Formats: sequence, structure tokens, C-alpha cells
Amino acid sequence: MIVEQPRNLETVLRILDETYGPRPWHRHGEPVEVLVSTILSQNTSDVNTDRAFASLRARFPTWEAIRVAPPDEVIDAIRSGGLANQKGPRIQRALESIREEWGDDYDLTPLADLRVADATAALTKLDGVGPKTAAIVLLFSLHMPAMPVDTHVYRVAWRLGAIPKSVTPEKAHDALLAMLGNDPDRLYAVHVEMIAHGRALCHARNPECPVCPLLRVCPFGQQRVKATNDGS
Repeated sequence: MIVEQPRNLETVLRILDETYGPRPWHRHGEPVEVLVSTILSQNTSDVNTDRAFASLRARFPTWEAIRVAPPDEVIDAIRSGGLANQKGPRIQRALESIREEWGDDYDLTPLADLRVADATAALTKLDGVGPKTAAIVLLFSLHMPAMPVDTHVYRVAWRLGAIPKSVTPEKAHDALLAMLGNDPDRLYAVHVEMIAHGRALCHARNPECPVCPLLRVCPFGQQRVKATNDGS
């Protein structure tokens, strides 16, 4: 896919950084920690994710202990994170796949020696790991140039015109990466600042376009404000 860089991209990134940054990269944990935490984060808050992860590690001191534990015990340990009946088995299947592919020390750091595409392919072979989870592991743990796209990033990106709405979230990973380049520090800052913007102003419903610092470079916001003014 060939992606043209919007002429206002650098302006967008500067405004995001001025508004929500700077957000320097820091390691969020070992790769398997980040992977399990990301599975726990699905459809829940950061607070509940952290609580569920802490509960899981307090009950099971090793990844092997989690893998071989009765499923009901894993589910009980992560119940505070929501959707425990789905996430518990998913975590255990992922750990089983890691053990089969990478050994019983559950060490995924050798992924850093691979090309991003190969590391992504290796991770998405694991049961329950999709492109977003793989990108989070590579960027947040291994400082590799991957661009995770969650619901906030996807929504902000298409509203700004960075990607057409016809691009699926899965394809948006590659589209935004092609646009932003291969600097993991830049990708990390853009990712977390777009999430911050999605949470603060660019809501899925009732976005606060009139007070948005990105309004002058946002086609969606300009159209929405114009429609509001025309109807008033």
C-alpha cells in the first residue's frame, strides 16, 4: 500500500506534542509481560488492567505456573479486569504457544534481532495475538518501530484525514507506519499522544471539536463545526 503523507502531518504531530507531550519512550516490561498485560487490557480501563495483572502475578509467581494452572484459578485471579472467562484461556493459550515456539523460559527478547515484519509474523502466530497486540509488544517492550492502532488512534487518524475510513484497523497499522517512518521514539510519542487526545477531546460520541487544538488541520472537525454553525 502506498500512502501519501498529508501536508499537515508535521503540524498535527507538533500540536499533539505541545498539547499532550513530551512522551519519551520507556520500557513497559519484558515482552511476555507486555503481551499478557495487553490481553488483559482489552475492553477495560488501565486501572482494572493493572489490578488484574498484579493479582495474576501475586497468585502465580511464574509464567509456567500460569500456563499449567487450572483455568478456573486463572480466571478468578484476573476477574477484576473484566471478561475473565475469555481472557484467562487466551493468556494460557498464548503462554502455551510461546513455550512451544520459544522455550520454557518464555523469553521473547530474541524478537529484537528480527526485522519488524518477521517479529510481527512470529507474534501473530501465537494463539490469541493479533496485529495490535504484536505491535504493542514490539514498540513498548523492545523499542522496535511498530505502530499499534487501538480504537482511539484509529478514530483520530481517520478524522484527521491521515487514513481513509475505508482502511481497516488491521491495515491502519501498516498505513500509519508508512506515513510516520521508522523511528520508535516518534512512533511511541504519536501513539500515546493520539490516545490521550482521543480520551480528552476526540470522543467517539460528541467530540469537542470547537475547542480542539487540532481543529485548523482536521477536516472532520471543521465540517462538524460548520454544520453546527449553519444549523444555529
